[in-house]
Amino acid sequence: MELFKEQALDILKAKRGIKSDVRDNVFKPIIDSVIYELEHTQGVAIDEKNQSLLLFIVDYADYRYDNRDSPAMPRHLQWRMHNLVLSGDQDGV
Repeated sequence: MELFKEQALDILKAKRGIKSDVRDNVFKPIIDSVIYELEHTQGVAIDEKNQSLLLFIVDYADYRYDNRDSPAMPRHLQWRMHNLVLSGDQDGV
């Protein structure tokens, strides 16, 4: 799982044009919280081989970083999360 989180961190930093580790202490907890929400709230099993899931985690973490005070998730992220939940990438839900 740690490698998966590091991949998400690397992609998020590349997406934002960040090459140093200076924001890692902010990005890592955001990535962890997105993964926790997917597993424990949405019931999505984290498949470390699923690149679509990895990119969703990156996009959702990027959104959370930019919109700390906004509770409303954009429709494209809602749609993708809905599809993850319905796709069968769930454990027991």
